[in-house]
Amino acid sequence: MEQTRPWQTYLPEEDRAIYDKGGYAKRQPFGSRPALLVIDVVTSFTGTKPMDIMDAIDEYPTACGMAAWDALPQIRKLLDAARGAGINVTYIKGSPINKYFVGDTTKGNYTKEAIFRKYDVPIHPMIEPRDDEYVCEKTRASAFFGTPLATYLYKEGIDCLLIAGCTTSGCIRSSSIDAWNCGFPGFIVEECVFDRSRHSHLTSLYELHAKYASVVTLDEARALLDNLPGRD
Repeated sequence: MEQTRPWQTYLPEEDRAIYDKGGYAKRQPFGSRPALLVIDVVTSFTGTKPMDIMDAIDEYPTACGMAAWDALPQIRKLLDAARGAGINVTYIKGSPINKYFVGDTTKGNYTKEAIFRKYDVPIHPMIEPRDDEYVCEKTRASAFFGTPLATYLYKEGIDCLLIAGCTTSGCIRSSSIDAWNCGFPGFIVEECVFDRSRHSHLTSLYELHAKYASVVTLDEARALLDNLPGRD
């Protein structure tokens, strides 16, 4: 029997009834040439060590506290599965220089020092990219907006995306919507995305699953990779 996930029952029953009657949340087919997209898992969002969210924000205002540290080992498992399946792995992170001149992901007034402190940081070492894996830098929330990501994925023949990273309500949400807009069905791996707000995290998972993507568990994601055409 399939286990009910927290995001599936988080919205009020009245809201869920509206989505259900409207016929939302149809499951989309998984492609044959997926890529794994790892979005914004940098130290300014994870913090340098496991901390309560309020303490983590003292280190980096963008930090997500223990939600990040709960997700990191799961992202590592997904990354290992993706590499084991031989699929494309692509990382996304903010460009400090572009954000300074063009504007940050979210509204606000930021100094050059603040921008570089937030974005001139590495991808977390637990899941760092290999030399042959593309790291695409962005300016706004979406991994696709103003970047060559879609062109790169088309060149690689990618037909769907496994999506991991943060934050669920921000860059994951906007990237998943733009992935759909660009013709890449998205599969958001539940245990591998995180947010500083549990409310925003669960609501975003529900709404993304209803409209623009499919939310899957890590076990489901690994099963999809195990059953790719051409695998033993």
